Amino acid sequence: MILRYIIWIFVIYALYRLIFDVIIPVARVSGQMKKKMREFQDTVQKQNPPQDPLNQTKDTKQKTGDYIDFEELKS
Repeated sequence: MILRYIIWIFVIYALYRLIFDVIIPVARVSGQMKKKMREFQDTVQKQNPPQDPLNQTKDTKQKTGDYIDFEELKS
């Protein structure tokens, strides 16, 4: 009978340690990482606004100097 109580106390203590030493810290860190990633993505989007690929054409490329586009020759 006493052995049963000792086992239950040990199981409850092990669950307590698992929850407060592993699960809660991992949840906190993952939440902080998600928040930092969102902040980083927002910063990048503010610096580089998305461009509509349909509005871009080949004519918008600026050709300066004697540069010639590379074309592969098949023989």
